[in-house]
Amino acid sequence: MAEIIQKDGTWVFDGDTLRLTPGRDKNVSLIRRELGELLVPLAALAGISFEQGKKSGRLRLRLRDGADPLLHATGGRLTEPHDPYQLTVESDRYGVAEYFVDEVRNALLLDQVPSGPVDAYLLPGPSVPLSVSAGDGVASFDGERVRLEWKWQAEEAKSASGPRTLPLADIVAVEWQPTVGLENGHLRFTVRGAPTKAPPKYDPNAVELWGFKKDPLMALVAAAVQARLPHPSTPAARATPEDAPPAAAAPAPAPAAEDDHDALLRRLRELGELHRSGVLTDEEFSLAKQAVLKRM
Repeated sequence: MAEIIQKDGTWVFDGDTLRLTPGRDKNVSLIRRELGELLVPLAALAGISFEQGKKSGRLRLRLRDGADPLLHATGGRLTEPHDPYQLTVESDRYGVAEYFVDEVRNALLLDQVPSGPVDAYLLPGPSVPLSVSAGDGVASFDGERVRLEWKWQAEEAKSASGPRTLPLADIVAVEWQPTVGLENGHLRFTVRGAPTKAPPKYDPNAVELWGFKKDPLMALVAAAVQARLPHPSTPAARATPEDAPPAAAAPAPAPAAEDDHDALLRRLRELGELHRSGVLTDEEFSLAKQAVLKRM
């Protein structure tokens, strides 16, 4: 058995399974805490590596394509510190990390585990029911249906239609996209027979994310739904939304120009209200305000 214990977490390998437990350090991200302990079978691994740095190093697991619904739903966009398959290693434990890597690699060789894609999920995904509030809405999933409820900050195109309930049988695909730079992120569900090209801000089947602390938690909803959809290797999963029977869809309102001066001033006022009401912390408000001011 190989084991490495760090502030960032503890990894244990018994020859068949890797047990990944997040640490209790304040720097451990919310999504890793919510995911809790992960059991990764050796058959799900494509490789492992260790990168040394001056002050700290990093252990990384590389999973086989299609093995984990979380990685599929997020498209590999979960970065450090949110990636549960990375572990920060202190410099005085470099030798332990190298030994850990050798043990896992030897097991992969002995068991002749291929590094190619798999045709079924080897990890179960997050447990349900779960509910996450972030961005302009609240997304809940009980294993059979997704429910989307809108906050007062949501665009009228969404809030006017009220809460949405999406049966799992009607969901073709799910995608989580993080906020990058000045581009907002989203959690979006593609619904059978109702394709749309509307931005997430106006799409009633999407939650828009603004780059705040709880945004990564929406990836848990995406992963829980993905784990119950057809595996991406199946013909049903490879079918595009255009292959589904056509259905009448309400036209999406034209989005307002994000760089319009009045729109940016309105955004500043909204952020100020969120800050005063306690929804945003001082740090989150400062970061969001700076991003808007850069656009102006």
